[in-house]
Amino acid sequence: MSGAQGKFVTGSLMRHVVVMSLSGAMGLSFTFLVDFLALWWISQLRVEAMIAAVGMAGTIQFAVFSIAIGMMIGAVALVSRTIGQGDRECARRIATLAMLLTAGVQAIVAALIYVFRIPVLQATGAEGEVLALAEHFLSVTLPSMPLIAAAICASAILRAVGDAWRSMAVTMVAGAVAVVLDPLLIVWAGWGVTGAAWSIVAARVAMFGVGLWFVISTHDMLARPVRGDIPTYMPPYLGIALPAIVTQISTPFGNWILTREVAEFGESAVAGWGVVMRLTILAFGGIFALSGAIGGIIGQNYGARRPDRVEGAYWAALKFCAVYTLATWAIMAALTGPIIRSFGLSSEGAAIVEAFTYYAAGAFIFTGALFVANATFNNLARPLWSTGANWFRDGVLMLPLGIAFTVTTGAVGVVWANALANVIAGIVAAWLAWRYIRSLNRTEAVATAAE
Repeated sequence: MSGAQGKFVTGSLMRHVVVMSLSGAMGLSFTFLVDFLALWWISQLRVEAMIAAVGMAGTIQFAVFSIAIGMMIGAVALVSRTIGQGDRECARRIATLAMLLTAGVQAIVAALIYVFRIPVLQATGAEGEVLALAEHFLSVTLPSMPLIAAAICASAILRAVGDAWRSMAVTMVAGAVAVVLDPLLIVWAGWGVTGAAWSIVAARVAMFGVGLWFVISTHDMLARPVRGDIPTYMPPYLGIALPAIVTQISTPFGNWILTREVAEFGESAVAGWGVVMRLTILAFGGIFALSGAIGGIIGQNYGARRPDRVEGAYWAALKFCAVYTLATWAIMAALTGPIIRSFGLSSEGAAIVEAFTYYAAGAFIFTGALFVANATFNNLARPLWSTGANWFRDGVLMLPLGIAFTVTTGAVGVVWANALANVIAGIVAAWLAWRYIRSLNRTEAVATAAE
């Protein structure tokens, strides 16, 4: 029965967490490597307006992409839970519905941002040359957002069935394409920002093709769409996905607040903050991957009525988070000088990067705790708790902290504000998640005794 229910209901929980997190980290890091490489090659042209433009455009695209991540979380939670219950055919139908909805919603949102891209960028603080370059970048890349959304959903489905390495390969192919095309289009062909944009589009096309191939040909996890599946599976899927979307949107909202604050200090500060954001999502891919990586583990064991293993997975994820953060923090601190020189940042931008790599990066232990708590809430039928935890950080804490720190410490204050907000929210969310898991164990013990 365990084998029929899923691979995560037996075996070492720490091993499952490490394998899924590292493979997810590599996969997610390669997804974000596309944007990082684009920014890095743009920086080689030594025009800070270009760096600032790509950084601001990336902030907008991350907001759009966050909706897809929220829908992906819904797919992982429901597909893995259904597999844990031993119903693979139901899981296939849910996966199909999730894929179609994810791509469709992403197309609608991307179209809206495309139409209003100039006002959105102006509200972010872009003006002059930065505004013109960022607007052009978005005009090329936004139409490809449905492709990366579908690719991320495919990667999530692969994780839900326990295929960590193919899930990773889906996103790795995007990084491989960017490695080849970025220097060719940005520098060699002399296309600059235009070259960066088209390289990203090509990477997304490749990622979509590989993801669809693995989901269909290897695991047969997509079924023929049936209209009757909509009233059957959409309510439980949206019950998880909608709160997850609201949860995920909070992060780009917090980034938008801080980007507006730092824009007051000029192009150099914006360029430095753009580098920090790219370093964050690239270097800490293992932390960002935690929610999706352990979602399948928690979901399968929850579906199999094993709250003891849910608790074990929770603590294993927190331990992984601490070790990963400390190791990454040490490496980033050691490479701070080369990072600043390679991007050609001036003094103000360099100060922002140094504040992050030397000090604030350590706060990702608590950021990771927040993500682990979110995965716990999403997969244990408490998605609104995850929403509340993230918006407490980005909607309640970020603005007053951002204002307070930038007033007292200048542009570098955005780094301190972000770090402190993550520390506070991470501690609160981790404590609530642990309390809820303990309540599940007590409930299961009572039910077992009654039987």
